[in-house]
Amino acid sequence: MAFLKNRQSFLLALGIGLVAALLCAWLQTPLPWMIGPLCSTAAACMAGLRLSAPVQVREGGQWAIGTALGLYFTPAVVKVLVSYVGFIAAGVAFALLLGAACAWLLHKLSGVDRTTAFFAMAIGGASEMASQGERHGAQVDRVAASHSLRIMMVVIIIPFLFKFAGVHGLDVFVPGARVVHAGGLLALIALTSLGALLFKRLKSPNAWVLGPMAVAIVLTASGFNLSALPEWMVHLGQLFIGISLGTRFTPEFLHTAPRYLASVALCTLAALGIAAGFAFGLSSVSGIHPATAILATSPGGIAEMSLTAKTLQLGVPIVTAFHVTRLASLVIMIGPLFRLGQRWRYGRK
Repeated sequence: MAFLKNRQSFLLALGIGLVAALLCAWLQTPLPWMIGPLCSTAAACMAGLRLSAPVQVREGGQWAIGTALGLYFTPAVVKVLVSYVGFIAAGVAFALLLGAACAWLLHKLSGVDRTTAFFAMAIGGASEMASQGERHGAQVDRVAASHSLRIMMVVIIIPFLFKFAGVHGLDVFVPGARVVHAGGLLALIALTSLGALLFKRLKSPNAWVLGPMAVAIVLTASGFNLSALPEWMVHLGQLFIGISLGTRFTPEFLHTAPRYLASVALCTLAALGIAAGFAFGLSSVSGIHPATAILATSPGGIAEMSLTAKTLQLGVPIVTAFHVTRLASLVIMIGPLFRLGQRWRYGRK
């Protein structure tokens, strides 16, 4: 019975998301296959409708996006990215400082404890930060709520701002494989899926993004262009990620701790503004297109920002490299940084 209920709630979420995606595509909104499903299912869930998305759905969406992004890393692209290593490192340091500054602001605005504020504002994946926060005594529900709201705001605000500003590039970076070959596609699916399973076994964060991406990068950088991904697969991946994000919201989301949620929203807006300022500075010294730099340093996720870059033809490999490096660095460093901050704070007393 529980299986049937879960299946029905998923099919309902899928139907709502698909209709919203088609409507957004007709209205020519940015990222219609992600923003439409995300907003529609989130609104439906907060209105009391029981929707769900199995973890396999999210993983399937992440696989499609990770594989599609990995196909951009041709030998020529890898050479270009090597020259940006210093700027990528600067982006990581900036993200860590930005998270710390926003944590201080969230603590002051909402009154939430410093530990919860620290993990709630760390610019990383929701599940990873909630897990790390739980180990150190943070309020997990508030950490998860903060990241859900942040991702939703970034996914909506940046693409729409770019749309209204008429931002659109002519990306010099193109995928290594541009034609779909049936045999090559089957081989690509098999190899990238094995990569995802390996990364998952190794307990890597975002295993179904990073595993397929790593395999696709190795293949493409080595000159093995098996096949392009059909566009419908990329759309389906966005749809799956959209409903996976949207179904995280609950009817209680807007009714619990309104001061806290309002504070998170203000901190997210502040983070977007500060990140944009840093991006313009980075662009001026690195030669990276300003819009590409904004996506690369924004407080969003790998899939969402890289997809925006793909849609607008704005340096997909650069945006992806910045976000992947930031995620990996944050997961490794967030625990030691928190403990260092605790020792420094208590040492002053």
